[in-house]
Parts: sequence; C-alpha cells; structure tokens
Amino acid sequence: MELPWLGEHCSERTCKQLDFLPLKCNACGEVFCKDHIRYDDHKCSSAYKKNVQVPVCPLCNTPIPVHKGEIPDVVVGAHIDKDCKYNPAQHKQKIFTNKCLKPGCKRKEMMKVVCEQCGGSFCIKHRHPLDHDCKGSSQPISKA
Repeated sequence: MELPWLGEHCSERTCKQLDFLPLKCNACGEVFCKDHIRYDDHKCSSAYKKNVQVPVCPLCNTPIPVHKGEIPDVVVGAHIDKDCKYNPAQHKQKIFTNKCLKPGCKRKEMMKVVCEQCGGSFCIKHRHPLDHDCKGSSQPISKA
C-alpha cells in the first residue's frame, strides 16, 4: 500500500472497507462507503431526524402533515374523508372546446382547425375557406 494515510474505513461493522472518497452520513455523522451511505444500508439510528417525507393528497395535491408515529396512509385517508377540497364536478375537463367561428354554427371540435388564410378556428364542416366566406388574403383560394 503506497498511501496508507489516505481515505477512511467504512463505519459499517460488516464492511470496514478502506474508501478514498468516504461519505459522511448527515444524520449520524459516521463515515461510510458508497454501498452503505443510505440510511437503510447502515441501519442509521438517527434517520428519523433527516428522512422526513410529506405525503401529498392524490386528489387535491395538498401536502398532508404526518406526526411522528402516525401511518401516512391512514392520515391521507382521513384527509380525503374529511378535509379534502377536491370536487370532481368542478374539475371535469371539457374535450370539445374549439368553437366554430362561422356565424350560426354551434359545433365544437376537439382539436383546433385553423384557416390558413384568415387564421380563424372552424369546425370540420366549415374548415375550407369557401365554406366560411373567408375574408383573409386576396390571393386565389385554389390554383384551379
């Protein structure tokens, strides 16, 4: 061994590998190799200080506070039953939102059909410039 003073040994008692780039656990402060740096890998006794996850309600996307010792699934379930502000009637997304600009036509399309001449949005029936009395550019509508 040429440079025995470099690096540190992994603090995991089953490993003790000499690591030249050791990592320090931010919870317990001990030094570990790359294989044992995760809290679960070295059974960190101080993981509860740093490994805090806040569950989010799947309906209203609100973070739900969980107190120490509580099961997150139970707390989120209670939130959904009592405090959740999600209203499916309000969040129903409309599919057909592109209204035809032809006077008198009340059709709506899922995708926008834009006239190349005037830039207006029309239904499939009125998409051609001749069908909606296009007032766009004065160029001929077709080459024929």
